[in-house]
Amino acid sequence: MALLEISDTLGTIFLEFSYLAPFVVLLLCGIGLPLPEEVTLIGAGILYHHGDVEFFPIVAVCTAAILLGDSLPFWLGRRYGMRALRIPWVARVLHPERFARLQKRFAEHGNWATFMCRFFAGVRIPGYFVAGTMGMRYSRFLALDLIGALVSVPTSIYLGKLFGDSMETLKGKVHDMHLILGFLALSLVLVMLMRRRRKNAGPP
Repeated sequence: MALLEISDTLGTIFLEFSYLAPFVVLLLCGIGLPLPEEVTLIGAGILYHHGDVEFFPIVAVCTAAILLGDSLPFWLGRRYGMRALRIPWVARVLHPERFARLQKRFAEHGNWATFMCRFFAGVRIPGYFVAGTMGMRYSRFLALDLIGALVSVPTSIYLGKLFGDSMETLKGKVHDMHLILGFLALSLVLVMLMRRRRKNAGPP
């Protein structure tokens, strides 16, 4: 089912539970619900477009749900480590074949790898799990995840508000937004890494 078709389906539920429904769905995304977070955020934006919710409260609700949902794979990794992959449903959600690559990225760029996970749906859950297995402090993980959420959540919701009456236009904008946010996040990481290397290299 297409992204915005799912948004339309969720819209009916959201109208009944304007703040609770987005919160629950986003929380479930953190434990493997096969639904992109952006679908729910767009649905929340459409509610905002129609005046069923207020902007700052719905941003706060969605951000809180995302942080709680993201914390679940983090603490699973922190508590059980790789042993968690012995649980069948965990192995299906976390895709063990990705771990070697993710562990290498986190070993090299722990903070920035965690931040970048927010903008790439396919690696969020395994990425946050790896962050937990590698012993990252929860306060650091939460701060990095919050920064990413404060970029993606308001943007997605406001996009749903702006194009709430034009689904085809919104479909194109959602695709463009993912590319733009991913590019900006990657550019930020590259700039910070270059600065760090120059600092470590010292004067010529």
